[in-house]
Amino acid sequence: MKTIELSEIGTGFHDISLGSQSAFRSALEALSYPGRAVPLAVTFEAPTATHASSSGLLLALLEPGSKLWLSPSLINTDAATWIVFHTDCKITPHQHEADFAWIKNWDELPTLESFALGSDEYPDHSTTCVIDIAASSLPTTKTPTLTLVGPGIANTSTIGQLSATAAQLAGFVSQWAQNHASFPRGVDVFFATSTGLIGLPRTTRIEISG
Repeated sequence: MKTIELSEIGTGFHDISLGSQSAFRSALEALSYPGRAVPLAVTFEAPTATHASSSGLLLALLEPGSKLWLSPSLINTDAATWIVFHTDCKITPHQHEADFAWIKNWDELPTLESFALGSDEYPDHSTTCVIDIAASSLPTTKTPTLTLVGPGIANTSTIGQLSATAAQLAGFVSQWAQNHASFPRGVDVFFATSTGLIGLPRTTRIEISG
């Protein structure tokens, strides 16, 4: 991990209690209503290497000693230094022991089964993956969308503009089917956009449309 001067590290929540509670509420709403874009208030100086939404989410959820896996392009950035400084988490090179994973883009997303999946007795002992989603440069009509079904969704919900290729989305959906079938084991996912969060709990089923 790259060494950065203390003066160069952005501040954390202006009010730790209120900031954490606000980010946690956004996370709960996103998981309770899969596919819904939930804004996350920015009351901190986010690192430049990642979205403020993913930074704020992990700032709220990580605790001292929590194990965080970083995708390769994040390891030597201000994001890595910033999150370790403010949360005292531990960076791990091992996906299977990570409590959380911070992933910069689709190209760096490992297979979901490589993360901690928990157990039937302790399903919470699994990895929560946070994936930064860049703004898509593809026309809306050309971009595949994910159709979601499951708890928290009245009929169906859709997620579009994920800045991923059709092949990447197809691979993810195939892995997700296995993840969903492993319930209560499995990972949960947050897509972090430039403005907020989209939750994808393991209870949700996904299909590709478009």
